[in-house]
Amino acid sequence: MTAFAELDRLSTEELRQEAFQRARDRRDPGFFWDLFRHLPHADEAERVDGSTGSFGASIEDAIGLWREFTGHDYGDQESVIRAKFIDYLLTNPSQ
Repeated sequence: MTAFAELDRLSTEELRQEAFQRARDRRDPGFFWDLFRHLPHADEAERVDGSTGSFGASIEDAIGLWREFTGHDYGDQESVIRAKFIDYLLTNPSQ
């Protein structure tokens, strides 16, 4: 079984946990801001930060914003967000 197939079998929540932990371990704030652009309420997140392209807060702040804006309900964007999680895990192996 391919790595993609193994990841695709996981729930969206399991993918999120894995991807978030990997981004924490890698200290990769860009991952979180890229995700924000795909959320149903991305325009609100941009107003909070001023620009989703810049990062002035910690990774934990980004995770807090993620929880506030999603509540783990991704709406119509779930397939896109799942793809983002899987892509991140495949292209950023564990250290």
